[in-house]
Amino acid sequence: MNHEEIFDQLWTDYTSQNPSARKVYDLFTERGETVINDHIAFRTFNDPRINVDALSQVFLKTGYEESGHYNFEQKKLNAKHFEHKTDKNAPRVFISELRLEEVSEELQDIVKDSIDQIPDSYLLSDDLIFSGTVWGATSYNLYQKLRIESEYAAWLYAYGFRANHFTVSINHLKSLPEIKQVNRFLKDNGFLINDSGGEIKGTPEELLEQSSIKAGIISYKFREGEYNIPGCYYEFARRYPDNEGNLYSGFIAKSADKIFESTNFYKK
Repeated sequence: MNHEEIFDQLWTDYTSQNPSARKVYDLFTERGETVINDHIAFRTFNDPRINVDALSQVFLKTGYEESGHYNFEQKKLNAKHFEHKTDKNAPRVFISELRLEEVSEELQDIVKDSIDQIPDSYLLSDDLIFSGTVWGATSYNLYQKLRIESEYAAWLYAYGFRANHFTVSINHLKSLPEIKQVNRFLKDNGFLINDSGGEIKGTPEELLEQSSIKAGIISYKFREGEYNIPGCYYEFARRYPDNEGNLYSGFIAKSADKIFESTNFYKK
């Protein structure tokens, strides 16, 4: 499987589970835009069986290389981003992991019990990145417990291994070249913008501006029944050239920190 086939499979899962993401994509294409993906993101735990280094193997095998690493103190996360060596049109890959040694014993126990349920066939397979909740049926009570300490962990427990978000490259939009225009367009079409830290994260001086919609609320089947919880979200990024004229390709930790909150629980 090449990297294009990987992204096609991830996109199919992402849009089929999250109709709001599909609606965003359709709104842009109906304007005549060609939607180019700036980056795609994943979440995991820093258990060596499924950490960033483990999840990234499938991308390294298909031509990607590590291009940056990040630390999120408040949310207790590490992250790396990867870029394709030869295909400059390939989206960046951003993978973050929760540092389990910094969370409560209760959270550690829930996560360990879940990871212990993953069949070895998945742990050793390139298909892990698509596999969803390979630890089996999830509990709404445990989801709620995790939320108290870490919205990140709760989301990951519920959804497992899949694309957390795709990202529209504003640089490639013709009719909406400014991030303020994109946000207004989305709000006019009924979407809620993640306003944690402001609707726009980053500045032209920092060479990257980002925004995102709040994750759509979807019906999720837990062991105790069906409950409405946030799913995946869509992000929007505009990059600026540096002093040498090269488009900035990395990420800004303080901005990404707020983008993570796009999956925080809320009620419509």
